[in-house]
Amino acid sequence: MTLFRHCVGWTWLARICITLIILMVLTVFGLARWLVVDLPSPDRLYERAAAPSTRIFDRHGRLLYEILDPHRGAHTPTTLDEIPSACVNATIATEDASFYHNPGVDAWAIVRALWINLRGGEILSGGSTITQQLARNLLLSPEERTDISLERKLREAILAWRLARNYSKDEVLTLYLNESYYGNLAYGVEAAARTYFAKSVAELDLAECAMLAGLPQWPARYNPLENLESAKSRQNVVLKLMVKNGYISLPEANLAAAEKLSFASAPFPIEAPHFVMYVRGQLERELGLEAIYTQGLQVHTTLDLDAQETAERIVRYRLGQLADTRTGQPHRNVRNAAVLVMDPNTGEVLAMVGSPDYFDPRIDGAVNVTTATRQPGSSIKPITYAAAFGPIRASPSTGSPGAQARRRPLTTATMVMDVRTAFVTREGVPYVPQNYDYQWRGPVLLRQALASSYNLVAVKVLEYVGIESMTDLARAMGITTFDDMDRFGLALTLGGGEVRLLELTAAYGAFANGGYRVEPVAITHVEDSQGRALKRWSATPGARVMDERVAYLITDILSDNFARTPTFGEGSPLRISRPAAAKTGTTTDWRDNWTVGYTPNLVVGVWAGNADNEPMRHVSGVMGAAPIWHDVMVALHRGQPMREFLEPPGIVHLEVCTDSGLLPWKVGRLEDWKVGLVSQPSSLPILQSSNSPALQACRRTITELFIEGTQPTRTDDWHWLFTLDTRNGLLAGPGCPPQYTTQKLYTLYPAEAQDWVLKQGIPQPPKMYSPLCPGELATDSQSLTVDGGRMEDWKIGRLKGWKLGAVSSAKSPGHPISQPSNHPTFQLILTSPDQGSRYLLSQEIPEAMQQVAVTVRPADGVVLNQVTLLADGRPLATLAHPPYQVLWSMTVGTHVFTVVGEDAEGNELQGNRVTIEVTE
Repeated sequence: MTLFRHCVGWTWLARICITLIILMVLTVFGLARWLVVDLPSPDRLYERAAAPSTRIFDRHGRLLYEILDPHRGAHTPTTLDEIPSACVNATIATEDASFYHNPGVDAWAIVRALWINLRGGEILSGGSTITQQLARNLLLSPEERTDISLERKLREAILAWRLARNYSKDEVLTLYLNESYYGNLAYGVEAAARTYFAKSVAELDLAECAMLAGLPQWPARYNPLENLESAKSRQNVVLKLMVKNGYISLPEANLAAAEKLSFASAPFPIEAPHFVMYVRGQLERELGLEAIYTQGLQVHTTLDLDAQETAERIVRYRLGQLADTRTGQPHRNVRNAAVLVMDPNTGEVLAMVGSPDYFDPRIDGAVNVTTATRQPGSSIKPITYAAAFGPIRASPSTGSPGAQARRRPLTTATMVMDVRTAFVTREGVPYVPQNYDYQWRGPVLLRQALASSYNLVAVKVLEYVGIESMTDLARAMGITTFDDMDRFGLALTLGGGEVRLLELTAAYGAFANGGYRVEPVAITHVEDSQGRALKRWSATPGARVMDERVAYLITDILSDNFARTPTFGEGSPLRISRPAAAKTGTTTDWRDNWTVGYTPNLVVGVWAGNADNEPMRHVSGVMGAAPIWHDVMVALHRGQPMREFLEPPGIVHLEVCTDSGLLPWKVGRLEDWKVGLVSQPSSLPILQSSNSPALQACRRTITELFIEGTQPTRTDDWHWLFTLDTRNGLLAGPGCPPQYTTQKLYTLYPAEAQDWVLKQGIPQPPKMYSPLCPGELATDSQSLTVDGGRMEDWKIGRLKGWKLGAVSSAKSPGHPISQPSNHPTFQLILTSPDQGSRYLLSQEIPEAMQQVAVTVRPADGVVLNQVTLLADGRPLATLAHPPYQVLWSMTVGTHVFTVVGEDAEGNELQGNRVTIEVTE
């Protein structure tokens, strides 16, 4: 009005002002009419248009499931009084905290949308009230409800305002709870309760209501049957919002969050239900929910229904065997299993068994274990070894000014000591991996270590390659759960990180196809009801993720029945009537049991256990998952031609010693040994007048495979022939009459194996010369105590120095792994106690019995004269002979152990420091 008075005062401005006012009125009127002219009437809220159903078919055109509009099928509306207050409050707290107070719209959200639009930004969805969501989902057209624009936001707000005027708050809320989509074909809270928990909504408790209330925002992402971790996280958000809005207390929220939920699904006609739900989730993510219910999709999938039914039958049969206690077998407590069958060349999923019975709530049957995250046990080890066989990046922690960018790859014949080894974790506490049978095997080659699944060796290999290199390869192969490096330590190679059966099976496909990534494929093509193609998939090779020779070496090891016999026996379920590679895995707490393996045709992954994480009993990988894997493999390959794994170019076959992994030695005299090389094969007899030790050929050899350029060049130096005096069994010196001498073959192991050699009772050469025919360096007492040394220390006719564990392999090109990187440069190594150990001093045990063994060993190649062990800087003992060990009586406090020594030449030697803590 003020503007009008001003306009009247000036005639020449009056007409312009009036014109502007009229234009403004017309603009507002036109804008309002533009927004509301074709808005549907709120009276149509209960109407739904019929649409053709979506059908999902297997690869041969057989119907798996028909997705009906829930309003034409099993859609059960319920009244607000029948819905628990926990479900009502959880929904309001999550979706629209001011529901009972707002006019149906969120004014601030509208203003924010206008401001973003004026600034030229993008209009984002979110922030809609319950009434707005109801208006959008039931009144707007399918095309408009997915449109992200200011116009749609304003039209939605106008509709919500109208609905709020025509319907009461309780009516709107009832409609919302009955019409919202909760995922897995469930429309409405009653259908959701029956789909997820196999009960009526009236029977739901707080934890279950909070789980359901979090689903409508993103049903595919928060689906508890496929991604329980995300669903639980969303449930926690809902519970926190309920606390924030005063609906529940914090203790009630914590109690609900900790509640163990049992999932189930109500029976309905469906084939391969877990696969169908997996496909349906993919359709929803890629094409949208509206397309599923309005376009009559014809979905053609990769599934082979015959293979699916075969796998389902085998799972039920083998689980039945495990449950049968009539034959006197113990109760094994294995109720669940899952199977994934895939083509390793195309990634096509041929069978997906998520549980033995989708509709059995007692086993959480609706949970799809093939997509759930579980700990894989030793089945993850092949990825660690694949990282080791390829180029390895040097870890920053092990670098030096002259460090190379990459470490030398390991080989199938790399020798690693399987002996007790302590590793220091990120937290500074010791980590001592154990083998499945708590036994140590001394020197083993990586072929046997992987095939027979030795844990300690796998940890050493991971430490050598580095966690980053291993996880980089795993991610490249399709493992998506190894994303947070801070969560992982060396136990990762033993199954310390969770994976999905679907992804691990696909990763094994890269071994089967020669090193290419395998992307799981479930859908080949999708058409609408008019036959128009909406999506079409064509087989294309994935990116190369590893050298084809590395993939072949892993395959050769996993298919080597002889190499896995020490652990699994010769006739294990991993052996079938055609070339096949396989690896088992069992978690230390017996909650997860795996077998994943492949032929050139198929890759099959199997998990056995309990979906609720209850431990199994008396079930190993070869007993639980392996028989299922075996039967599925045999059944699905029946009638198919046998195919071999093809060896790629660049593989070298070479004979090596079975214990050292080095090149076999030619039988001859020590004079023929020149810096690790045979200068000329000798035909002279081994026995010489000086009775000096003679290098011998290893007794057993194997033909091993190597990537060209990585094969060993050093000759074996472990096996030596010593001349002994038959009268006392001591070393025979030069000039000892032949009638009193005999030759005996000994194996001299690396220093790291010293304790293992003693415990195994493996014969070692005497440490003294016979007083009846002494050596050249014998003392006045006719004895020579020897304290270590390498074979280079042997001289013709004299023994300069030798010790148990004297032969060094750590520095040879064939054996890059000798000890943990905790002490890579020390000449003396404290092996007990472990770094970071914590001990408790008990008042109930005599002090004399509360002692800690302090043990040291020399590094490979060190010739010891003596060592001194120190505790907190004070000497404990000076020792000249092995074993170098002393007992230390515990006292409360933090204590530091060190060691110093002297070699045979009188040089001072230093050792590592170990810190422990003793408390009361």
